[in-house]
Amino acid sequence: MRIQSKFFVLAVAVLCGSAVMYSQTGKSAKDTSVTSVEAYLGRWDLTLKAPDREYPSWLELRMEGGQLKAVLVSRWGNARPLPKAELSNGHLTFVSPKEEEERPDDMVFEGTLVGKMLSGTTTGPDGTKWQWTGERAPALKPKGSPKWGKPIPLFNGKDLTGWTQATGAKQWKVEDGNLITPGNGPELLNNSKFEDFKLHVEFKCDANSNSGVYLRGRYEVQIETDSIEEPPSHHMGGVYGFLAASPELPRKPGEWQSYDITLIGRWITVVQNGQTIIDNKEIPGITGGALDSHEELPGPIYLQGSEKGRVAYRSIVITPAEK
Repeated sequence: MRIQSKFFVLAVAVLCGSAVMYSQTGKSAKDTSVTSVEAYLGRWDLTLKAPDREYPSWLELRMEGGQLKAVLVSRWGNARPLPKAELSNGHLTFVSPKEEEERPDDMVFEGTLVGKMLSGTTTGPDGTKWQWTGERAPALKPKGSPKWGKPIPLFNGKDLTGWTQATGAKQWKVEDGNLITPGNGPELLNNSKFEDFKLHVEFKCDANSNSGVYLRGRYEVQIETDSIEEPPSHHMGGVYGFLAASPELPRKPGEWQSYDITLIGRWITVVQNGQTIIDNKEIPGITGGALDSHEELPGPIYLQGSEKGRVAYRSIVITPAEK
């Protein structure tokens, strides 16, 4: 009887221990699952590695009503919600529709989180496999009010000194002291890079024309007279795809106008013709057509030349923040 009691006590101890272990394991698995989902949420700076080049991209993941939702900036265009985003056993899938990608099939992204880096594969328009990576987008929170340096003219009114453009049949040119877009030609990149700054730009946008000013080569402030039927963030003065001008000022085709833009971290203020139209708003992510997705780095001012029509620039002056 004593031996049986010992076995009984031992059996009870084993069963209780197993129950505790099961309870802890179950709780751990549940906690890990929750942590796993939370680890994917937020904004990600993506890089798509095609055989010929790298494409910058941007992704935001969030939970809404218990469902995973995704917003993507692909190789071009604006931020847009995706029809499908799933996370199962640490495997992430999101889909960019074929209509948005200008291809015969949907662009399906598969990936996982390894440490602090997202990585995975997708396919190019010809079916070749592309690798992609994602780094969590930096907060870029301002650290107090900056001390401003000396203004620097970026355009000398004579030629393209200090600027670079791709070669091709259509080129930027200087006429009567004004810098003229080529219309469906190359972008024009300034050779210097900046972090936080104030930028003064004077421009004249003809009817049915489109251009834009890219800040750090990543965030476009729109200049246009041809996008009235598109979303408000695509209109004059908006940060393309993210922030709309408020108020939106009347279009003035063929008239000289000005922007005074302040960019500190990812917070932007835009003053058009002396009136504030964006007041210290956060830019969530990059614009399609960005030079890269490394938001933590300084970058150049670049002027969009790939859109149609004729836009003229004259005074372009930047005042960097002192470090």
